[in-house]
Amino acid sequence: MEPTVDLLLINPGARAQMYGKLGASLAGIEPPLWCALLAAFIRERGYSVKILDSDADNLTPEQTAAKISEINPLLAGIIVLGVNPSASSTPKMTAVSETLTALRRVAPHIKTILGGLHPSAIPERTLREEKVDFVCRGEGFHTFPRLLENLKAGKSVADREVGGLWYRRNGRIVSGPPEPAIEDLDELPVAAWDLLPMDKYRAHNWQCFENPDQRGPYAVIYTSLGCPFNCSYCNIHALYGGKPGIRFRSPEKVTAEIDLLVKRYHIRHLKIIDELFALREDRVERICDLIIRGGYDINIWAYARVDTVNEKMLRKMKQAGINWLCYGFESASERVRQGVSKKTEQDMTRRAIEMTYAAGIHIIANFIFGLPDDDLASMQATLDMAREFNFEYVNLYTAMAYPGSQLYEEAVRDGLRLPETWHGYAQLGYETLPLPTKHLTAAEVLRFRDRAFVEYYRNPKYLKMIGEKFGPGAVAHIKGMLRHRIERKYARDEVGGRHLPGKRARP
Repeated sequence: MEPTVDLLLINPGARAQMYGKLGASLAGIEPPLWCALLAAFIRERGYSVKILDSDADNLTPEQTAAKISEINPLLAGIIVLGVNPSASSTPKMTAVSETLTALRRVAPHIKTILGGLHPSAIPERTLREEKVDFVCRGEGFHTFPRLLENLKAGKSVADREVGGLWYRRNGRIVSGPPEPAIEDLDELPVAAWDLLPMDKYRAHNWQCFENPDQRGPYAVIYTSLGCPFNCSYCNIHALYGGKPGIRFRSPEKVTAEIDLLVKRYHIRHLKIIDELFALREDRVERICDLIIRGGYDINIWAYARVDTVNEKMLRKMKQAGINWLCYGFESASERVRQGVSKKTEQDMTRRAIEMTYAAGIHIIANFIFGLPDDDLASMQATLDMAREFNFEYVNLYTAMAYPGSQLYEEAVRDGLRLPETWHGYAQLGYETLPLPTKHLTAAEVLRFRDRAFVEYYRNPKYLKMIGEKFGPGAVAHIKGMLRHRIERKYARDEVGGRHLPGKRARP
């Protein structure tokens, strides 16, 4: 049977494994931006492309495989890159593996490729373990078209080397040269929004606290790719060649896409997906000025750092509709932060918080429990800091050795126990297994994190603030979120410790 389309890009779904019972109330359903970017780029080169968003359609791996078989593409590309690249890419791999296994049963003739963050971090292991024909290391803008050119011409990959591609040749795993990056992001076309089910996407719960039941229409947009910093717990550089760096898109291109999203797709809530949006003041102000000039009624959030914001920038962002900023505070302990190359000072943190609130912007605060130098006292200090500032929302993570991060390399080197399944890297999943610290077992870290979650959101001071700022609907939503008990497999010391026999980290 002849293929109906050259390339089918798939966004795998794994909501139940990643969020457990909290998925319905807490998690957003975000459009798969990388699928849409790749689709637009490849379509411009004359290839036919479709997107299957299994996450938005809430498909099981078996249902996803059946849909792929029905569409019958020449090449099926599964892109493993989640909402939060570090925290929600690797956990999808269990569902990806199940999808590939099911597809091999129902349509073994369809060629398959894995791309995104996790495959880029460990391409050889991914190719060795999964029932897949190819692995793409890097962004894929050059790799996918070159591979399609070979496949359509009936050539083997060996006939023409493809940058960024890993595959098997005569039973051996081989790879092409590194894929060159696209330096001028304005060369990339606007994402292929027309290929996505735009009516199915919804914002995170906190972004819509004013009306938690109205979380769409929703979209995401990028203004830059990469990050200039090098925190040891983050693996984002694996997608961009392994080194810190950042490339910028022109403000005019950014706002032209916002105009399209608002006018054609009636977007009300928007996320700027950059690893760090609030970086260069002149550029941030230019984008904000263009958004203000457009007169869009949109509710936006973005990422910032305490050492890159100032009063003028924050006021301008608020005028442009950026109502939420996410800061990675990580820990209240300077000693713990220094240990993971997060070199920010506490006075600077306090000043940034004060400036943000003075500008009228809400804060999503990211904290990580269980960093290598953490003990119970430092984790308690972190929770105390969160409660002192009474942030509108907090993400309380545990330290995980995500493939591609420095923590992963150290964990493998030191033989620390890592999750037994890929979905064991999901922060809210049943099989979550965080790293131990120099002072605490993994179980102690996990128990502290789950207790901190409940304590923070049940705090009367917090609920009073939420009611005053957002109304009783937001308070009811949070209380409803707390009714779902977080179930954990590894919350006991005897199974959550370090260096357990037979459970050493795999390279």
